[in-house]
Formats: sequence, structure tokens, C-alpha cells
Amino acid sequence: MNEPSLSDVTPTFFLQTFILELMHASEQQGQKHCEQLIEHIAKTAGCFFEESYREEKNNSALLSTQSYIELILALKNNIGGNFSLVSSQQDCITLSNTCCPFGERVTNFPELCRMTSSVFGGIAARNFGYAKVEIKQSIARNNRTCEVCVYTSPTAAPGISGIEYTDTTPIKSIQNIDELHSRIEESMHQIWRKQSKPPTKKHQPPIIIAKSPSMQKILQSIEVIAPTLATVLIQGQTGVGKELIARAIHAMSERCNQPFISINCGAIPETLIESVLFGHEKGAFTGAIDVHQGYFERAEGGTLFLDEIDSLSLAAQTRLLRVLQEGELERVGGKKMLSVDLRIISATNQNLEALVKQNLFRNDLYYRINVVELNIPPLAERPEDLPYLVQLILQRLNKKHNRNVESVSRKVMQKIHAYPWLGNVRELENMLERSILFTIGKEITELNLPISIETKNKKEWKEIKEIAVSKAEHAFLDESLKRHKGDIKKVADEMEVTTRAVYGKLRKYNIRLTAYKA
Repeated sequence: MNEPSLSDVTPTFFLQTFILELMHASEQQGQKHCEQLIEHIAKTAGCFFEESYREEKNNSALLSTQSYIELILALKNNIGGNFSLVSSQQDCITLSNTCCPFGERVTNFPELCRMTSSVFGGIAARNFGYAKVEIKQSIARNNRTCEVCVYTSPTAAPGISGIEYTDTTPIKSIQNIDELHSRIEESMHQIWRKQSKPPTKKHQPPIIIAKSPSMQKILQSIEVIAPTLATVLIQGQTGVGKELIARAIHAMSERCNQPFISINCGAIPETLIESVLFGHEKGAFTGAIDVHQGYFERAEGGTLFLDEIDSLSLAAQTRLLRVLQEGELERVGGKKMLSVDLRIISATNQNLEALVKQNLFRNDLYYRINVVELNIPPLAERPEDLPYLVQLILQRLNKKHNRNVESVSRKVMQKIHAYPWLGNVRELENMLERSILFTIGKEITELNLPISIETKNKKEWKEIKEIAVSKAEHAFLDESLKRHKGDIKKVADEMEVTTRAVYGKLRKYNIRLTAYKA
């Protein structure tokens, strides 16, 4: 987007720019500063807006649902939004928006959605006693529209992902997530301190960045599954931090004082994989001059992390299945069974179900290792995590290279938000390391990314995704209309949308309802 000339600057554009620059400046102050600033602004501004509305309407009583809707729609639309009411059902208000009040550059600061959430939630909680705000879609996250649900009763939103507000605790769920995050990291740091005596520059304490809703769900899953004995399968692209999540599960489990052994199955030659994993007896093969304990025995009592488990040979898969089923193994060349007590956490960047169908991965083993499945989202789907990851990586690179670079410029951060990061966190770290070496001063002002290629790929992928979604939606809508003989209410219930939304889809796909009437 071209920079505007001075004559183009309007009051709205000025305020948008001011807020966005304020967010960028606060990012440089550390991980918590930005979100604390957002919460403080939203809390105080929400109170002011509500009081202004009351004065205008001469209303000192608790706001009705209709008054609340009128207030938040007027508030957002008067500052450049395009919000409208989708539905107002008992204990749930749904709004949509096609134009962000913070402008197009809001995609650089998706955490600003929390400001909308806190204003809506704070006002609702003061008047209804409770609110949970769920932002289903967001322009800041590169969706075409925003879709916001405000639940005004705890019974209306069980299991719904969102931020809770009460008249006494306006950011209850945020505090809970922060406390959980702190507990997980402290457990990981305790193990790290024991293993790193004294700590060195090469080995840094493990840190999980979880500001995005998707990563916060991962933290909540860790707390639930860590104390159990369940095997875990972690799926995700290369570089998303699968081993970090495995270490967090181990750290929060009762096995935390026992070994955590990590092995990359794909890095071991196929001819050696069984010996490396399960050990071998003296004379088992040429070169086996002594008894060798495999990783399974060395992880006794603790956790064994098998990365790239999809690369195991079928023979190794059979042995692994035996360990999981019976709790015992036999060394290569051995004649007796050895009991083992350990937890298996596996990881892969492949589609194991597809490999099962191709007979490349054992079906029974797949279900054994997949009692609990965690899917780590790619970095491109976690925009809220980006500024915090950048700060963390800069801190580590400064220690590694003895530099003193404190931040990245606004334009560099815009590039970082726009880039797809196919290599995820590892690629981000590689790019920042390359830049920090050539940076003079305390701010990175240049980041050499293949933007032209990135923009083309991103646009193509977005178009492909939209076409695929539209085809699927059109087909489902057609089938549902046939099944219910044009009954819009039944179609809406089946699609879990409002009747108004169904009529919108009929217009979108130019579908004639009369063709489906009995």
C-alpha cells in the first residue's frame, strides 16, 4: 500500500495510524507490555463509551440487550467499521463486520482484536453480569470479514473458545492462561536447570510462545494430558516446535524427574534403527563387540520422544507395537524379554492416515500411538505470536553473537506479518540471524525476503482455498435444500447458521429456492 500524501490524512486515518504506531512501539518493550496496554485502553475506553451513551439516552439503569447492541454497533461504525447484527438469540449476540476500524494495516497487529473483545465483553459483563467473547473470524487474521459472538451467560458457552469477563474479573480467562503458561514454563525451566550445570550460551531455557488462541488451546491440552499415561501423537509442519511441546508434556507429568530422551527416527540409517532403539547383544552382528542399551532402555521411567516416526521401517514398527502392547522388548540378537516402563510421545509432519492406506505404516500402531493427537498450527496461522517470537529470537541471537539489537522497524514487522513462513519458526530464526549480523545500531531495518514470490504464492493459495470452500459449500447447500425440500429453517439448523445467512448464500450462488419446493 502506497504511503498517503498529507492531503489524504483524515481524522480517522490519523487515529488509525496513531493506534497502530502505538502498538508497534509497545511491542518493543517486551512480551507483556503490548497486551497490558491493550487491556488498559479497552477497559477505560469501554467505561467512557458506556457513560457517554447513558448520558445521551438519559439512561442510568442496566442496559437491555437491545440497548447494548445499539451501543456497540454505533461505537464501531462511528469510527470506520461496518458492523451489523447477524442474530440476537437468548444469551448470544452475533455480529459481523466487513471493514476494520483500525484500517487495512490491522493485519500487522491481530492482537488489536483483543481491544474489540474487551470493550464488548466489559460493557456486557457490567450489564448482564457475565460475558464471553468469541472472535470466530477476523480481518486482522486475513479473513474477509469479522464474526464476533458475545455470550451473556456461562451456560450458553460451555467449551466455547473465547475470553471471559465478569463484573469483578474483566479478563478472567486471560489470567488463567497466563498462570497456566507460567506453570508449564517453570516446570520446563526446572528440568533445564538440572540438565545445564552451569547454563551455557549455547543452551537456552525452553520457552513456548502462546499468544494466539490456537497455541493457548495447546497449552490447555498439555495440562490435561500430561498427568496421564496416554501416548501422544504431535502433528505439524517442520519447524513448528513439536519437540518443545513434547518437553512441556514431560515437564508437567509425574515422570518429570526421569529422563526425557529425544530421537529423530529419520536421521538414523534404516539398517541401524532397530539396534539404536531397542539395543543389541554382543555378537548380534558384525561390529557388535559389546552389549548396547537402546533408547528405550535409557528412557526407563521417563519419556521417549520419537520424531519423524513415519520413517520407521515396518520391522521397527512391529517391535514398537510390541513394546506398547506388552511393556517389554527384546534386544537385537537377544533371547530374553526386558520389561520397560516409559511414555511414548511421537511426532510427524506427514499424514499418517494416508500412509496407513498405502500400507506404509501399520494401522494397529497408528491407533496405539494416537491415543491423544495434538496438531500444532503453522506459524502463518499464528499471527499473534509473531512479535513475541521476534523479541525472543532477537534476545537469543544477541547472546549468541554478542550483539545489541533490540527491535525491528515497523516496515520489517509488516514484512514479517505478510510472509507465509513455510519453514515456520526455524525459517524466521534463520532470516533474523542473517539480518542481525549485518545490522548497525539497535534496530533491524532491512529483511531480505522473497516478497514477490511470497505474494504470488499467498494469493494463489488464497484463491485456491476460496474456490474449494465455495464448491464444498455450494454442494452441501444444494444437498441440504433437496433433503429438506427447500425448508430454510431446517437447512440453517443443519449448517449451524442463521436463516438470514442461508438466504445470503442463495443469492451468492444464484440458487432459486422454488426449484427445491415440494
